[in-house]
Amino acid sequence: MEDKSNENPLRQGMRLIRTPQPCTLIIFGATGDLTRRKLIPSLFSLYNQSLLPQNFNIIAFARRPKTTEEFRRDMADGLKEFSEFQIDKNPGLDRFLSLIHYHRGDFTQIETHEKLKKFLQKLEDKKDGQRNRLHYLATPPSQYDSIIKNLGTAQLARNENGWTRIIIEKPFGRDLQSALELNKITGDVFTEDQIYRIDHYLGKETVQNILVFRFANGIFEPIWNRRYIDHVQITVAENIGVEGRGRFFEETGILRDIVQNHMLQLLSLFAMEPPSAFDANAVRDEKVKVLKAISPLSRQYIKNNVVRGQYAAGSLMAKSLSGYLQEEGIPDNSITETYVAMKLFIDNWRWASVPFYLRAGKRLPKRVTEIAIYFKDAPLQIFGDVTEGEIPANVLTLKIQPDEGISLKFDSKVPGPGGNIRPVNMDFRYGTSFGESPPDAYERLLLDAMIGDSTLFTRSDENEKAWELLTPILHYWQNNKNRVPQYNIGSWGPKEADDLLNKENRAWRRL
Repeated sequence: MEDKSNENPLRQGMRLIRTPQPCTLIIFGATGDLTRRKLIPSLFSLYNQSLLPQNFNIIAFARRPKTTEEFRRDMADGLKEFSEFQIDKNPGLDRFLSLIHYHRGDFTQIETHEKLKKFLQKLEDKKDGQRNRLHYLATPPSQYDSIIKNLGTAQLARNENGWTRIIIEKPFGRDLQSALELNKITGDVFTEDQIYRIDHYLGKETVQNILVFRFANGIFEPIWNRRYIDHVQITVAENIGVEGRGRFFEETGILRDIVQNHMLQLLSLFAMEPPSAFDANAVRDEKVKVLKAISPLSRQYIKNNVVRGQYAAGSLMAKSLSGYLQEEGIPDNSITETYVAMKLFIDNWRWASVPFYLRAGKRLPKRVTEIAIYFKDAPLQIFGDVTEGEIPANVLTLKIQPDEGISLKFDSKVPGPGGNIRPVNMDFRYGTSFGESPPDAYERLLLDAMIGDSTLFTRSDENEKAWELLTPILHYWQNNKNRVPQYNIGSWGPKEADDLLNKENRAWRRL
């Protein structure tokens, strides 16, 4: 049974004081881009905020022939490029880099894991013998099976003098069957409370603030239902393309890459019922209930309510760009989607008949992630002709990136002797309201994993229900080899996506 004694008992809704126990972080695949761009900068930020434990070590486990000093220099270069802290003349830089140790080995070989165990024990013996360990799989998913099995065989999945946990990066499977297999392999070695399936979107401040916004403010929860909300739009837009990762993306597609994890997590947090307490199991129980309540997708429903697309050649920000089929590693007959839009319904008392529209895509006009809540119109007969036609709906927008915050659009009278009505915005931004930018998502999630708080991580049944919902779409597309609708780079997707809302007298929000 995992030791959770490190969790701080001081709670008032959300944890206020959180201090990890001494531990060692082992990063598998440490020479990859994720470590350099996100993990080490996030750890350095935690170090500068005195949020790392006193006795802390980082073991970088990878195949490339490097010494510890060479790897530390690589990470110092990465910090200069990606850290928000001033690196030059930073008195803590050398001390932080001294925490990093390089361990070379083949993930598929049990011998390298046995050597890792001895190396760990040697480090831990210097740090009062505490053996708290956090394994982080920053490798391609194809390596997960070997690493997890070898951790079990080398007896690195459990220890008697401390806790052991494992963080697994998405994607957690490619479809329902592969997700079930991965969960079984992981569950044979680790217990569920040791497993932290990471989705960095859940570490973003606005995503976390969805729970506070809903359940800590009495003015919003009473209207968070089918009586007052007309529909909900969730958008995850990127202005970049596949960025040299064509072969990877060709095997993935936007449905697997974005919708199965990020978007369904946002949907379940937004639509969930109030949990009985703010703890991991209570929150995740309610999220799973939402996923279970989403109407199953039949072939006919998919045909009428799910749209896919590929970006075609065009220009963005005055730069001519190639289409998806011209990207390196993409076959001419590819049917992999770079855009998807769909309509979902949640069959429960709160959300019956409220459509949820989801759209995600690459090479769109801008990078933005948001949840837009469209409220039902108020009766406007009392204003007569002064409305000058239809007044836009009231919209509450939860902005997740890049400018994290919340915006409310409501109607107001235009100043002057007339009675014209015009929509205005009331905006909240983290940077301006609190005087500082929100931390990187990985900072929060790494700290939570060290503390043992799994609230913002995905549980096995969440992952499986998400795949159960979307796997029929993958099967439908596999059996339907028709050419994928094209959309111009810099547009908001194919015409079929607009038609999805237009046929119901709605329209996608203009961003």
